[in-house]
Amino acid sequence: MPTPLPSSRPRPSTAPAPPLGPDPRASELAAERDHLSASRAALARMRARTTSLDSSAAGDWVSQQVLVHALDARLRALADDPSVPLFFGRLDFADDAPVDTDGDDHSGERFYIGRRHVTDEVGDPMVVDWRARVSRAFYRASSREPMGVAQRRRFGYQRGEMTAFEDEDLQHPPEDPGGYSEILEAEIERPRVGPMRDIVATIQPEQDVIVRSDLAQSVCVQGAPGTGKTAVGLHRAAFLLYAHRDQLSRQGVLVVGPNASFLRYIGDVLPALGEIDAQQTTIEDLVGRTMASLNARYVVRASDPADVATLKGDARMAAVAHRALWSHVRPPSEGLLVPRGARRWRLAPYEVEEVLAELRARGVRYGAARGMLAQRLAHGILVKMELAGDAPDDRVQDAVARSREVRRYVEQVWPAVDPARLVFRLLSDPEVLADATEGLLSAEEQALLLWRRPTKAPTSARWSLADAVLVDEAADLVERTPSLGHVVADEAQDLSPMMLRAVGRRCTTGSATVLGDLAQATTPWATRSWDEALRHLGKPAAHVEELTLGFRVPGEVIDYAARLLPVIAPGLAPPTSVRRARGELEVVRAEGPALLAQVGRTARDAARRVGSVGLIAPDGLVPGVVSSLQASGVPHAVLGVDPTELEDPGVASEVRLDVVPASLAKGLEFDHVVLVEPAGIVAGEPDRATGLRRLYVCLTRAVTSLAVVHAEPLPSELGSP
Repeated sequence: MPTPLPSSRPRPSTAPAPPLGPDPRASELAAERDHLSASRAALARMRARTTSLDSSAAGDWVSQQVLVHALDARLRALADDPSVPLFFGRLDFADDAPVDTDGDDHSGERFYIGRRHVTDEVGDPMVVDWRARVSRAFYRASSREPMGVAQRRRFGYQRGEMTAFEDEDLQHPPEDPGGYSEILEAEIERPRVGPMRDIVATIQPEQDVIVRSDLAQSVCVQGAPGTGKTAVGLHRAAFLLYAHRDQLSRQGVLVVGPNASFLRYIGDVLPALGEIDAQQTTIEDLVGRTMASLNARYVVRASDPADVATLKGDARMAAVAHRALWSHVRPPSEGLLVPRGARRWRLAPYEVEEVLAELRARGVRYGAARGMLAQRLAHGILVKMELAGDAPDDRVQDAVARSREVRRYVEQVWPAVDPARLVFRLLSDPEVLADATEGLLSAEEQALLLWRRPTKAPTSARWSLADAVLVDEAADLVERTPSLGHVVADEAQDLSPMMLRAVGRRCTTGSATVLGDLAQATTPWATRSWDEALRHLGKPAAHVEELTLGFRVPGEVIDYAARLLPVIAPGLAPPTSVRRARGELEVVRAEGPALLAQVGRTARDAARRVGSVGLIAPDGLVPGVVSSLQASGVPHAVLGVDPTELEDPGVASEVRLDVVPASLAKGLEFDHVVLVEPAGIVAGEPDRATGLRRLYVCLTRAVTSLAVVHAEPLPSELGSP
């Protein structure tokens, strides 16, 4: 049973307790530390008990392999990192707490809330998983709606050691509560070093509502910078895997991110929450796997100009692919003749046309309908036999369907189609393209789509990402793409309509969590409204939530970046920072030749401070910035460069300063950001609006301080510093 509340206890204080000293609460802190030690010992016993289980007890080899896999997953889920707090909060329910909405009575009970469930030797909980139903009150209870909670306690840690606790009396709140928690604020503002971390200790009520949304409900989160939308999406995936373990372990969960650097950054969040089964990929890898499944030599190796990529990503291309594929079904020029013994059986052309029309009317995939055609033709022959007085059975129909004559006839009227070859012909043959796009695309658009130097075969074609997305569309028209149980799509505002369709195909019978910010749309083909994006995704009924309270970006920085919003996203509410610390903003003007030297000095100063440092520069300026840092003796890594390609691969994991090309900054965060040449970032995009949105992304990567270093005049939309 959960630990019972003491019969009486002093009115809790809202001030954090010092780690040691004459404070009478020191003994209570010691007791909490003892519970932490006991919980870690209990977790170790759970792991040892799992290790002792013998997989050889399984009845057969298959069962043994299943058991080995299950035990291995269990061991990984029970791993303990001493530097990560096992629990971060405590709930004390009032003696007269009402039965909750789930029908559970927790009156007089106490629960410690942590990252995983830990039980003692008899199975009673010592730590409750943050995703359990009872844990919901830790995130949502308030003085207005205490949810039966008498007291909520938060614990403060330093390097895994408990150093303080802070109580909140929800039954008798103070007249002036202060409006914030020092421990909560310290956790939010803790320096960022290394990959993204989980936010289980700091989830806010409006975030928790999204995290615990029902599996059947698709959710779209429009989140301003620093509102935690990516973390919310990942924690929702972790919650769904916990709440629907059996279903999602069969159906699968997929996280789609914008690029490989981003996936490396978020890659530790789900494993830290005990979830190791979710897959993570980019849109390029997602459609690339489809290409590789058709032919290993179908590889994305080129890029399209912005106007071409935008057109290929247009939703009209779905209709083009559909028309091009089904144009392969041809009306028969002659009937079907099948010899059977001494007799010959014939289906007239009009009878075959009726069969073809029936199959097309079913609305099934091209390949599935083609698979039915042989049996439908064989059935027609069987009917002819019966009318002639024969008594054929199903074996005869199967033999006719497999006969050489029927197979040859099927190939003539309904040929097999390779999706990549279909797209190859569309992009290289003007006549094929003209037939497929008549009434859909103009002559100018058709000319834009055609490859300038088409190759002789699809295996040697220089496929682009937009081409691969078209192949993925065609492949789904031929054979239905298997659906997963849930898909998380981050930075979804940057996906084209055709890319959104590719993601949506992976969750046709499942649900989706769509994350993004329209103000951070930085591709020429980016969506302009969530209603439009959700329609292309196949989830028009998805619920849209808007997060505007920023917990990461300090007020002075977000206010400066928000000057761009009236131009880049006039319909969005400006974000608001809830942090008391305003942060630091510095704008440094340098003379043209002295720019890189000034960048080196500013970066060196930032690197001396506690926390991570991101030096964000226009992509074309990155080599010069790297040279400046080398000349200044500042250790650094370059984002987007594979660590294995460096002279010393260990350097990338040791340094705290990352040089970040502006095109890769999205989704990342650093304690200190040095932003180089804003005008160059704007000029690096196809149009000014996209450039300003890229700049908005880069300006909002800072958690503590932002230093803008420039030689060219700042974009006029930013105004004066």
